[in-house]
Amino acid sequence: MTTRDIVPGHPWADTAPVRAELFSAERLEQHAISLASAQPVAERTKRVRTLRRRLDDNAKVLLTAWRASASEVAAGREVVPAATWLLDNYHLVEAQIREVRTDLPEGYYRLLPKLADGPFAGYPRVFGVTWAFVAHTDSHFDPDILRRYLVAYQTVQPLTIGELWAVAITMRIVLIENLRRLADQMTMGRADRLDANSLADRICAPGQAHTALLPEVARLAGRPLSEVFAAQLAKR
Repeated sequence: MTTRDIVPGHPWADTAPVRAELFSAERLEQHAISLASAQPVAERTKRVRTLRRRLDDNAKVLLTAWRASASEVAAGREVVPAATWLLDNYHLVEAQIREVRTDLPEGYYRLLPKLADGPFAGYPRVFGVTWAFVAHTDSHFDPDILRRYLVAYQTVQPLTIGELWAVAITMRIVLIENLRRLADQMTMGRADRLDANSLADRICAPGQAHTALLPEVARLAGRPLSEVFAAQLAKR
């Protein structure tokens, strides 16, 4: 499966951050119990794009975002706080990606129980478990809360030793996925700001005939303006 093969409804088709309603520790335990009841394991594995391939894609996107942010800073342009964070912490992200590649070899990955249905059908059950944890904690990691969550899950559906060992790895995979989605938003925001600056420069250019801008205005009228574009244009 390539990026072009991703269809609506597929987990990789969504570009929104991995974020859902924020749960308390008690509510998270309740969710783990209901989640365990709703996650049957497949007897025959559905063929899907592996997490390793998605990780490789995410690594490329994050590297591209880091390079673009570095270029912005080198050019003396202001960057958003998220870009500053990426510039300061990219070496840590890169190290985590390397560790995941080492700690989750393809042979071990194939042995993990896979989900039978739902948006993560064909993917390791432990991946679905950690995805829900990250989403409902807003990526906040608390070892004790994670332990309680896993214990609650296993009151309904025991996890294998291999799955428990893979919790830390899949947690990092989900967090890296989240970073990739935030990087995508950052990249789109950068493009919107550049478009807004370009339009503002043409509007303010001496001797610029307003009629010359009509095609550009018509183009923009055909699609909803992003908040970033509108804010940058107003700022100019």
